[in-house]
Amino acid sequence: MVLMRAKDILGREGEALAAAFLEDQGMQVLERNWRCSEGEVDIVALDGKTLVVAEVKTRRSLAYGHPFEAVGPEKLARLHRLATRWVREHGLPSLGRRIDVVGVIHDGAGEPQLEHLQGVG
Repeated sequence: MVLMRAKDILGREGEALAAAFLEDQGMQVLERNWRCSEGEVDIVALDGKTLVVAEVKTRRSLAYGHPFEAVGPEKLARLHRLATRWVREHGLPSLGRRIDVVGVIHDGAGEPQLEHLQGVG
C-alpha cells in the first residue's frame, strides 16, 4: 500500500476543486495530471476555442505566501513548453492557448477559497 503525504493529499483535493470550479465557469476539462518527460500539467481545459493549461496551487493558509507566488518565470516557461507539447501530441494546433493559475486556500474546516488568474505570463 502506498501512503500519500498530507501535502500530496491537499494538492489532489485542490486540483479536484479547481477542475470543478473551471467547469462551473463553462470550461470543458479535457485532462487532469497529464504527464510527459518534460513535466506535468495539472489541468488541460477548453474555454471556447482556447486551450487552457491550468496550474493549481493549494495552501492551507497564507502563512507561506499566496498560492500565486509559487508560479514564477521558470514555472511559466515550463507550462508554455508543456502546452506546446500537449498540442503537438493531441493534434490541435489551430487552438488559441493560454496559461491560467488557480489558487486554492483550504484549511480543511471552512469553505475553500478559489482565485483564478487567466492569461498569466
